[in-house]
Amino acid sequence: MPSSCKDIRAALAACLQSSDCVLVYRNKPSDCLREPLVDTLPTRCQQLKKGYGECKRGMVDMRKRFRGNQPIALSKELEGEGGGQLYAGRPAVGQIPGKTDGREDDVDEKAER
Repeated sequence: MPSSCKDIRAALAACLQSSDCVLVYRNKPSDCLREPLVDTLPTRCQQLKKGYGECKRGMVDMRKRFRGNQPIALSKELEGEGGGQLYAGRPAVGQIPGKTDGREDDVDEKAER
């Protein structure tokens, strides 16, 4: 299997192994991915399953075959860090040019010099 889907496959396997479907109800991980039990999986596992399917689909999509799959930022998703971008490359939160301690008179004195 190409390396573009290995990370997300390993994360999906780890998520399935720690889910209640496998640990509590003693189902096989492959059974948990099928229709009657897939709704009992945690949201994170369902998202990983969808992402893995899109990754595999991207390997056979002729429009993406030349460029390959986009790299998956899996580590950021697992750590809970947000991307910070809304659209068109603009940051979601405005950048603060400099930290101040709330005294505006210092800023005015520096501007006069």
